[in-house]
Amino acid sequence: MAPVSLDDVRAARELLHDVVVPTPLLHSRALSELIGGPVYLKCENLQRTGSFKIRGAYLRIAGLSEAERARGVVAASAGNHAQGVALAASVLGCHATVFMPRGAPLPKIAATRGYGAEVRFPGPTVDECLVAAERHAAETGAVFIHPFDHPAVVAGQGTIGLEIVEQLPGVATILGAIGGGGLMSGIGAAVSALTAERGGPPVKIVGVQAKRAAAFPPSLAAGRPVRVEVRPTMADGIAVGRPGDLTYDLVTDVVDAVVTVTEESLSQALLICLERAKQVVEPAGAAGVAALLEHAYAVRTPAVVVLSGGNIDPVLLAKVLRHGLAGAGRYLVVRCRLKDKPGALVTLLGDVADLGVNVLDVMHERVAARLPVEEAEVVMHLETRGSDHSEQVVAHLRARGYTVATP
Repeated sequence: MAPVSLDDVRAARELLHDVVVPTPLLHSRALSELIGGPVYLKCENLQRTGSFKIRGAYLRIAGLSEAERARGVVAASAGNHAQGVALAASVLGCHATVFMPRGAPLPKIAATRGYGAEVRFPGPTVDECLVAAERHAAETGAVFIHPFDHPAVVAGQGTIGLEIVEQLPGVATILGAIGGGGLMSGIGAAVSALTAERGGPPVKIVGVQAKRAAAFPPSLAAGRPVRVEVRPTMADGIAVGRPGDLTYDLVTDVVDAVVTVTEESLSQALLICLERAKQVVEPAGAAGVAALLEHAYAVRTPAVVVLSGGNIDPVLLAKVLRHGLAGAGRYLVVRCRLKDKPGALVTLLGDVADLGVNVLDVMHERVAARLPVEEAEVVMHLETRGSDHSEQVVAHLRARGYTVATP
């Protein structure tokens, strides 16, 4: 018998009826044109707490006995599961202690505390938080609410799959982020069972991992969950070093492919979501869109991309957007040498303005050991219309006699 059945997911949906929001499914013309077929966005970034995590967290805590709830619950999370557990515990009347990585986004920390949870910081990684949370559970009797590796959590996340099939009965591919595997194994379990029950064609389920934190590909190759080194990634929400035992088995059964994406694709995906879909998402939440940029060949349409979360630190958002603009050729840094004489800087900025470039920042240096006495150096951060425009700017400045470098 499957560890998470269609009946489990249907029962989860009934329990969650007055707790979660059935999130909208929005058509994306930009992404549809990109891959040559209809693409829709499942906006879990608009869910309560800003991500899908409330679904599984609430279902898990709701299933505890009164005695278990009286002992409290404990969780480990980079932010979204933390908020889901904190809100669910508050609604259900039990105390929550949440272990978060040092350096977790400040808005996620503030929101978790705002929902009433006690927050602790045992180390810099989610894996260290998991160890600390399990130790706390053993010492205090609090119930550990795993972020992904539990049937109730998986069933809760699987309710997204039911919504997608109802909103788009002809869906051919569903893409979404994979960290530990709870989201896509839940969606895959629900959708595969539902399509089999209805006798319809199978739906392709594609999980997406950040290349810097991709534990599933080597695990699937090894035939068992294996631990990998997690390198720094902007997609902190899916930076998990080892798949869960339950979710590994489910992913093996119900997820058709797991692909990886680069930091550049993640930043460009976030930019597309903001500019073209008007959706604020975090990098992990945009992983499915990044997969369309890199792996469109693997996608049958109509396709649905799950925007799994929208809890992004505004400071990080500014950095990622700049990264995305640079990747799209719309953010250019140029270093120019010019004669150190009156009017030279004004002339340079005039030359740039003539090209229709927006100057974001200017640093003018006149005294440095690397500079000849008669020269100055200007570093300009420019917003352009794209790669071709950036190339025109550099070529024009060189034609005007400037020594130009693009660091």
